Amino acid sequence: MKVFVKFGILKEKGKDGYGEDKVVEITRLSPKERKGLVVVITGNGKGKTTSALGIALRACGHNMNVSIIQFMKGDLYAGEWDGVKKIDCQVEIIPTGKGFCGIQGNPYPFEEHRQNAQDAIRLALQKIESGQYDILILDEINNALHLRLVDLEQVLEIIRRKPPLMHLVLTGRDAHPQVIEWADTVSEITEIKHAYRKGIEPQPGIDY
Repeated sequence: MKVFVKFGILKEKGKDGYGEDKVVEITRLSPKERKGLVVVITGNGKGKTTSALGIALRACGHNMNVSIIQFMKGDLYAGEWDGVKKIDCQVEIIPTGKGFCGIQGNPYPFEEHRQNAQDAIRLALQKIESGQYDILILDEINNALHLRLVDLEQVLEIIRRKPPLMHLVLTGRDAHPQVIEWADTVSEITEIKHAYRKGIEPQPGIDY
């Protein structure tokens, strides 16, 4: 299928010297065989959640249903919570956490963090069983596993029970080797520089 999109920013100089809109032919790809992928986004660099949100935005363009469950976020405002409400897409974000367990200043005990993560696991299984979603993003589930808020077998069970055509995205640093082995696509984001190390505070739109 081919679509023609008119981009006003692409100009060709006309006889009168003024720019004229140029029509660019866009081709829509369609795989011969549809397959739901397991995607892991890990590493110590910035951009794991941001990358997953980019997947959700791209899926929006394909009219896909997306559910994002955030295992750690919930105690500090994140712009994506209201951002998805401002676009006409079937994308939901469910924050279930109370911040990063063990980080200095977080007031909640381990048991409370684990209970929240266990609730998020049950919610993820409900989303899978509903059959309503094309993409399920489990944001920072790798962190939750590394911190023992969830168990390896629980994460592997989510992967096993994923419908054949549903994409499953697992984000967070310290991805478990077995999760990496079971994934179809794995990206590791490496920190080269970070503004925080220069004493610059987190910035809205970039960091949250």
